[in-house]
Amino acid sequence: MNYLLNASHDAWFNMAFDEFCLERYPCDEPFFYLWRNSPSVIIGFNQNAYSEVNLQYLDANGIRLARRVTGGGAVYHDLQNINYTIIGRNISPEPFADALRRIGVDAVLSGRNDILVGGRKVSGYARRLGSRREIIHGTLMYDVDIDTLSRVLDTPESKLHAKGVASVRSRVMNLREELPGIRSVVELQALLQEILSDAGGRCMEFDDAMLREVQRLSDTKFSTWDWIFGRSGAAGFRRRAKFACGTVELGLDLDHGRISHISFNGDFIGKLPSETMCDRLRGVRYDEQSVLSALEGTDPSMVFSGMTARELAGFILGNL
Repeated sequence: MNYLLNASHDAWFNMAFDEFCLERYPCDEPFFYLWRNSPSVIIGFNQNAYSEVNLQYLDANGIRLARRVTGGGAVYHDLQNINYTIIGRNISPEPFADALRRIGVDAVLSGRNDILVGGRKVSGYARRLGSRREIIHGTLMYDVDIDTLSRVLDTPESKLHAKGVASVRSRVMNLREELPGIRSVVELQALLQEILSDAGGRCMEFDDAMLREVQRLSDTKFSTWDWIFGRSGAAGFRRRAKFACGTVELGLDLDHGRISHISFNGDFIGKLPSETMCDRLRGVRYDEQSVLSALEGTDPSMVFSGMTARELAGFILGNL
């Protein structure tokens, strides 16, 4: 197959690169490219960011959140993970699985969207039909940090929350275990590049005008709140905590990244009813800056005796 080179490690740029290549790159034959991301969580096109990802952990550890153009579940990428993209008509992930077999890995396509080695997952992939052709893209775990992978996807609603890191380790594996002769992820990427482009594949041009358009897509779509969070459907949260004023129970519903319903219950004390806070918060984006802005000029201690606006925002956002 012919191929492109993409040296970017920016998840937002790379999501834009995928969309540009699917819809606009001028090539009638199937082509591929390999790429990597700095630590990032990539959620599926239809997923709710708030219920699928531990956003507090991402914020605290500088891990980027991105949304891709294909369906499927949330995945964690770091620089020890290789991603592959194949674009064309009537395409399959089979060439990638075959490339793994050619380097000595017993890889099989299995289930809905997995590549397994010895019954354990080393790769997941997703697909989308564009206006005139199809995209398949997926991961390949070489030496990914499994602990971080587990933490970023560990929410109270998730299966991981109950099963923990040990369960994750039993179901997934890094290929480094199977490839003692390969010294680095860079070496593995170069080898896969060579195999996939075998039989006359050539490196195709990606000019400066194309790069500028990909960057524009990254800046105006893939890095925006509307794309990453605003596409999230309805989600509900219930939590409780003890404060100086007493126990506060929060009921919170989100729709497309905004607070659609919020209520407070409990044995807390204050001089004003909690509805005065709720009225200010409905319709507000569910992020720290927006919630704090909505609370500006209010005195939460009048509702929750002794509580500051920052404490209330932290409780609402699950940061306490």
